[in-house]
Amino acid sequence: MARLTAEFWVQAYLARLRLADIPAFVVARGDATAGAVLVKQATLDGRARAFQRSFDPMTGARSWMVLSEGEERDVDAAIARQRDFDPDLWVIEVEDRAGRHLLDEPGLD
Repeated sequence: MARLTAEFWVQAYLARLRLADIPAFVVARGDATAGAVLVKQATLDGRARAFQRSFDPMTGARSWMVLSEGEERDVDAAIARQRDFDPDLWVIEVEDRAGRHLLDEPGLD
């Protein structure tokens, strides 16, 4: 089964966020073809969440799970640790006071 490249998925995700008037930007650019993606959702009040994609090998289902949540500096530290471990990692920051990130919408898993 063909898979989207990481860069294509990131660009499509950013376009969807723009259509919903949700500010977002690429914090760290990873491998264009196969890099994993982390999404940081900042509520602009000092709090944040970082999401990573998980994969269920039994069903083949993909979903987003919370990697870190809490004070923004702590979430940033968790993301930095992941980047140290995986330099091909993409990091997208979404800034929305209401906490919207669209990762629960169809087509983004």
